[in-house]
This record gives sequence, structure tokens and C-alpha cells, in this order.
Amino acid sequence: MTTLLFRNAEVDGELVDVRVEGHMVTAVGPGLSNAGAELIDAGGGALLPGLHDHHLHLLAIAAARRSIDCGSAAVRDEAGLRAALAVPGTGWLRGTNYHESVAGELDRTVLDRWVPDRPVRIQHRSGALWMLNSAAVKKVSHVLDGSIDVERDGAGQPTGRLWRYDDRLRAALVDDPPDLGPVGADLTGFGITGVTDATPDIDSTAIELIAAARESGTLPQRVVLLGAATDARLPAGIEAGPYKLLLRDHDLPSYDELAARVATSHDAHRPVAVHCVSRESLLLTLAVLADIGAVDGDRIEHAGVVPPGVGEQMAELGVRVVTQPGFLRERGDAYARDVAEDDLPHLYPHAGLLADGVSVAVSSDAPFGPLDPWQVIAAAVERRSAAGVVLGEAERVSAATALAGYLAPPDDPGGPPRRIVPGAAADLCLLHAPVRTALASLDRSLVRTVVIDGVAHVGEHPANQ
Repeated sequence: MTTLLFRNAEVDGELVDVRVEGHMVTAVGPGLSNAGAELIDAGGGALLPGLHDHHLHLLAIAAARRSIDCGSAAVRDEAGLRAALAVPGTGWLRGTNYHESVAGELDRTVLDRWVPDRPVRIQHRSGALWMLNSAAVKKVSHVLDGSIDVERDGAGQPTGRLWRYDDRLRAALVDDPPDLGPVGADLTGFGITGVTDATPDIDSTAIELIAAARESGTLPQRVVLLGAATDARLPAGIEAGPYKLLLRDHDLPSYDELAARVATSHDAHRPVAVHCVSRESLLLTLAVLADIGAVDGDRIEHAGVVPPGVGEQMAELGVRVVTQPGFLRERGDAYARDVAEDDLPHLYPHAGLLADGVSVAVSSDAPFGPLDPWQVIAAAVERRSAAGVVLGEAERVSAATALAGYLAPPDDPGGPPRRIVPGAAADLCLLHAPVRTALASLDRSLVRTVVIDGVAHVGEHPANQ
């Protein structure tokens, strides 16, 4: 059992010592003995509970690291995209983060003109759509079903546009699992000690990959899965959270269909986490929860558009919101151009929901948003696009408020932040500076040492080495 003694650390605004024995904090106070302990002189730096990202996608992050960035920040136009896809080789090309502002809508016909001789699949930045060329369609033809998720032309042939098809595509692709080691290192370097994976209906193969990475230590973070089946037997260190219900805005379920799915989860004593990007999906979800009854732990993922007055209803139901202000930075200029005028003032609200009494936590939704929590917090403070457009100035929150979301318990996003007290889990984040300095700079280089389940890790980013 490892014993650590943090000397002269800022905890809750006071300089104290913190003793960690094994899996928990055992003492907090001045002048603690360091007998038998590894001494870490905090030098007045803040010691925080380890940060928890309440909504991301682990395997997608790992896959994105070996993909071509097709987003507008990396490629500006059709010529840039064609150049990015001009990679020597014969195997699969995988692109991510695409938006129509780069080169319009993509399908097999368009992609064939650029890359006719090797399979290509490009993911839309929303994560909801894959776009394949003809060579790719041929390779996965045996998993293309007759559902609305497979777009077809007038002759009934696939156009190469596949909606919400990740799990079905995976079965047709070469078995080449992504490496979660670099993801674990990045998370540690950011001060993140736990994550909630929001991948819907995550299959046993994906769970086994995550479990293997945890067992090997390459992914040291604690993991909560929203998409695990209610009857799934999960490995040690992996827990099931509320059950993820993915509402497809291009094909919303009927009221009765959604009500049945929510009731089934509630009957199994499991709350729901409902993906709501549009106002239509949110209002449908709230109507269902109002009628059949919300339970403690029910949450809304994204809350991309919240019309006036709806926050009060959400507060009455007791639903939490896990939102992603990082999208405002990365996609804000497109939002300002493309989002309906009626919705634009109500994108990803934060301060207004808090004022209505709704519990709110920020998160990354990586790889579709920035993984760096300090960037996400800065986005919650500034709500500014890359071009400097402010989206919903009244929805700005303080850096301390946004950080509190990362410090909230995994099962209570937006709830009271975890505290460093005797008996608390030994998941900690030591900064180079006091909290006040950290909140003023919001720079990941301030992360100095991260403790996960009692094991100390030095921050992995170059600035920390």
C-alpha cells in the first residue's frame, strides 16, 4: 500500500497537509507526520479532487488520433480536403470532424472523384453521420440493412451516407482496435481521474477493450458507461451510469416509443441520460418525464437548445444537464451562420439554467469537442467563437462555477463538488499554483501531479515534464 503526504497544499482556501494511504485520504490538517510516506511538497499549489469528464467517447477519441482531420479549422475548402485525403497507400482512410462548410454534402459520388481507388469513410463532426466512397460501400455492403439509417438513391442504391452506424460498421471493418494508452495519458495530464463514456448501446467488444486498458494501467481513469446494457456484467473499475437514450433528430421516436423506453429503464431502477440537441427532442423528453415521472439521476445530455421558460420545468422535474460549451468555441461561427434565429439565443445555456434551479455540469463530448477541461472551462466563461462572436453573453458563468462541474460526483453532475476530507477517494489533482491563479489562466500546464486510486502520476504534457 502506497502512502503519500502532500505538504503545504491549498485545500478549500487553506494551507494544510494531506495524507493518502492506499485508496483513500486519511488525514487533512497542518503539521501531519510524513512517517512512512512519500513526501510531495505542494509549495502552496492547489490540491483538488480529481476532475471527472461527465460525457465523452473513449474509443472514438482513440480512433480520432489516427484519423485525418477534415474540419474547417484544418482544411478550408474542397481543394484542402482533397489534399488531406491524398495519402499514399491502399488501405482504409478515416476522416473525422467534417462539416458541410468545407466542401458541401459528401456522398459516394463526390468522394469517388477524389479517391476512387481505396476505401474512404469520413465522419461528420456531429458524430451522427458517416460518408463513404464506393470502394468503402462495397467492403461494408453485407452490414447495410434496410433501415432509414442507410440513405439510398432513387434506384434503391446506397448513397454512402450512413446515420448512427458505428456499431454496425465496426462488424465489417478490419479488427484493428484503437490504442487507449495515449488517451489515458492525455486525460491524466489534464488532471482527469474519471470519465463517463456516453457511447450509446456500447457492445461487449468495446467494453472489453476499455477493461483491458484499465487492467494494464494504460487507462488508469475510473470509467462510468452510459451505454452499457442494464443486465451487462461489468469488469472491476467500470460502472454503469444512467442509461443512454439517443434521440435522432432526423428520426425522432413517437411519444409512446420514448415513454416505453424510459419506463423500461426506470422499472429496472436505472435513470436515463437522454441525448437532446434540438428543442424538439428536449420538449419531447420533458413531456415524457413529466407524464411518467422523473427519477433521481435522470439527465439531459447536451441541452443544445433550451427555449425560454423550459428551464423552470426542468428544475421541477429535477433533471440534470450535462452540456458542452466547447462547441461554442469550435463551432460558434457556423452556429451564428446556420442556426435558426429563434434558437440562436438559447444555445447551450448555462447561467440561465442555474438561475432556474437546474443542476448543470460542463463536459467535453470528445472527440467531437475539445478534450482539455481547461479549454472547456474557458469556453463556458467566454462563450466566444473562433472569430470572436459572443453567443449568449447572459449565459456566461465564472471559471469557478464551470470547474465545479468537473469536480461534481460522477453520479451527480452539477451537484456539490467533491471535497478532500478523510475517507474521500484518493483521486486528486495537484496544481503548480493556487486556485485563484489557475482560474485566471485556465492553462493545462498548471497540472503538476495526479493521483488516481492512490497512485501518483506526473502530468504528461510537455509543460509538466
